[in-house]
Amino acid sequence: MALSFMIRKYQPDDIEQCRALWRELTEWHREIYEDSTIGGKHPEDYFDKHLAEVGPDQLRVAVYDSQVVGLIGLIIKGSEAEIEPLIVGKAYRCKGIGEKLITTAVSEARSKGVNFLSIRPVARNIKAIKFLYKRGFKNLGHIQLFLDFSNNTWKPGPKNVGCRFDF
Repeated sequence: MALSFMIRKYQPDDIEQCRALWRELTEWHREIYEDSTIGGKHPEDYFDKHLAEVGPDQLRVAVYDSQVVGLIGLIIKGSEAEIEPLIVGKAYRCKGIGEKLITTAVSEARSKGVNFLSIRPVARNIKAIKFLYKRGFKNLGHIQLFLDFSNNTWKPGPKNVGCRFDF
């Protein structure tokens, strides 16, 4: 079921709702990685750092019934841009909000003459990867590999260039 919502520029009054969305995303990452330490005790503080680094003009929010239910950032550096973050509140997923946020960021990147637009979902966020793939993000630009000295639990993952990876 599609909702009637709007996408608009971030406003200073949105800060607490955006911090809550950032916390919700961090809790999802904790769940899929089975690691309660991701993001520390106050993961919403990372939204404050992100806001200070990229500036409010780079953020758009999805608003439904006067509540911020989604957030997207577009960081433009020369002819390249990155989407960071992309968050839709759990209760509002699969209702067209993520699609509209992505469409807004893609349109804005195109209008500013960007040649490459990237986004970096975490490897275990399979739903997000499939969602982004369906919206045209089909080119691999970078792969980040880890050596893990912490004894975290990794799951068998995808195969790429003939190598099997855990994620």
